[in-house]
Amino acid sequence: METINLAYPHQFEKNSLPETVAAIGVFDGIHRGHQQVIQTAIDKAKRQDRQSAVITFYPHPSVVLKQEKEKVSYLTPLREKTEILKSMGVDKLYIITFNKELSKLQPQMFIDHFLIGLNIKHLVAGFDFTYGHMGKGTMETINQYTRGEFNHTTVNKLEENDQKISSTLIREKLVDGEVEVANHLLGRPHTIRGIVIEGDKRGRTIGFPTANIKLSDDFFLPRTGVYAVTIKHNRQLFKGMANVGYKPTFESKSDRPSIEVNIFDYNQDIYGEELVIEWRSYIREEKKFNGIEQLVAQIKQDEKTIRTFFHVNRV
Repeated sequence: METINLAYPHQFEKNSLPETVAAIGVFDGIHRGHQQVIQTAIDKAKRQDRQSAVITFYPHPSVVLKQEKEKVSYLTPLREKTEILKSMGVDKLYIITFNKELSKLQPQMFIDHFLIGLNIKHLVAGFDFTYGHMGKGTMETINQYTRGEFNHTTVNKLEENDQKISSTLIREKLVDGEVEVANHLLGRPHTIRGIVIEGDKRGRTIGFPTANIKLSDDFFLPRTGVYAVTIKHNRQLFKGMANVGYKPTFESKSDRPSIEVNIFDYNQDIYGEELVIEWRSYIREEKKFNGIEQLVAQIKQDEKTIRTFFHVNRV
């Protein structure tokens, strides 16, 4: 898959680019609804003997458009999004820098520059995709702007239990600890990626050595608590348990939650290594215990619960 970063104005000549079928959207999460839009573009491209493309935006428009500066966490930061799209078989990925200048383009200018100008011959988008200043352009009005240069397909919303599958809904489920529901809506486990760093090494003194994870990107974290997780390292998959939280038993002063992972039946030095953590099930909320003995007893119970969840016996 070829990845092309664009800003307004880009310098591409339309005739230098292949005729393309493109899916367009922010696509944070690439959940089952997004997958339907993208797969529709891939399938149409194959039928039309054209290249498939995804046109997306970074940073998230809310970062640019909101009055107050706020940190945005992504279900799929750019690296994750790129890898998922590559695995789906997309030929070309356009990443458009979303900034104030882009947000002020009128719908016709946006269409001329980023669709007609990129030689898009068929556009696929969700029913709620908007474009141009203040989102004035919609899929209902797009015929006003095509100049006869491309056709388009609108994909209707995908629902689960009478709710639209959306990145917002998935975030809500993760905040509520409903990891398995969130994973079902995503169509895969919610993941984070990070580097193993040195922590206080307290875990090994109580019989549960943990890998402390420093996030590689701005990942959206689930609620604080203990989880059943799978861990990818060097193309191998391991099972284990993770804690997201503030270590109240030890009165941690951090204003950001830490992420600690205990990999079952594993005892190798992985400092500086990259791990991918897949959230599988929420086990319990984070608690403050009245001492180490209470904490250890609870961790042993957590391990037993999670091994049962995974059907994994202790080695």
